[in-house]
Amino acid sequence: MFTIYLQGVLLGAAMILPLGPQNAFVLQQGSRKQFHLMSALLCALSDTLLIIAGVFGGSALLSQSEILMQLITWAGVVFLLWYGYGAFRTAMTPDDVVLQSEKKNLTRWKVIITLFAVTWLNPHVYLDTFVVLGSVGSQLESQFRPWFTAGALTASFVWFFALAALAAWFSPVLNKPRSQRIINVFVGTVMWFIAFQLAKQGIEYL
Repeated sequence: MFTIYLQGVLLGAAMILPLGPQNAFVLQQGSRKQFHLMSALLCALSDTLLIIAGVFGGSALLSQSEILMQLITWAGVVFLLWYGYGAFRTAMTPDDVVLQSEKKNLTRWKVIITLFAVTWLNPHVYLDTFVVLGSVGSQLESQFRPWFTAGALTASFVWFFALAALAAWFSPVLNKPRSQRIINVFVGTVMWFIAFQLAKQGIEYL
């Protein structure tokens, strides 16, 4: 049982650790100490739903729906380009007052909506949870699947909360205008890089 659980932890970590929109957003919120724990929790809960669905049959459903994948892909491209543009615009703003107002205007619901889009409009999330984790987990015997799933979920919860906590811990440094500009450039770069990757994949699938 423990071996299966550890397998889930390691494979889940391999899927979650690479830089992506979720990690960039949690880092950004942690550096500002704005709903960073809520952001980590929402990311982990989203992973919970996706991993459970993938391990217990969702991978087969996704593989049969190319139209759904196309819709998710291009919606994700549009959103990531828009969010990246906003991050670059904030980073290039010379007035520190504007940077401060940007941070103050971020409401709880805006964070929730943004995290929903960053997570559920990113096809890579479905590939990681449904195709990779789902295909591996679904091949296990039924009594082992909950252990594998628990391992993958452990990796998700530990990573997102650790990322949010560490960013908040270093917020006195990260929350300075110069640091926020650097973080916004980083976030914008990640968002646009993922968007162009998704667009390339979307064109190949046409």
